[in-house]
Amino acid sequence: MKKITLDFDGYWREVNKNGIPSQSGIYCVYVCTYNATEKNVSIKKLLYIGESTNVHDRIADHDRLDDWKNELTSNETLCYSFAAISGDDRKRAEAALIFKHKPPMNEEYVNNFPYDDTQISLTGETTFLITTFTVKKTI
Repeated sequence: MKKITLDFDGYWREVNKNGIPSQSGIYCVYVCTYNATEKNVSIKKLLYIGESTNVHDRIADHDRLDDWKNELTSNETLCYSFAAISGDDRKRAEAALIFKHKPPMNEEYVNNFPYDDTQISLTGETTFLITTFTVKKTI
């Protein structure tokens, strides 16, 4: 069984997304609210999980950005988290996370997991994510 560990860093609000690393990895898109007095965010909902060889560039110009923004109410903003991972494991980890969590804005991998059995362990900023789980191949 393949074991993959991801350490999620974040959260970056939409206004601060230029701070997301220009690295290969997995990213999560959340609905959040920002408390300016306490300078913190409250994560409300997981919207989407994606992967890219350069997460900074992918999020900066994502083709689903308008769709994500349509999920927000007036006091909400988008927030992002990031976990560095490269190579073949990146797509496999993305598929496992989507299959397990079924974010509402994802379509691929929601109902199938085409990889061999995979164990995922998460650390860091993991709101709404199960931190240890195993996914079995479905097709």
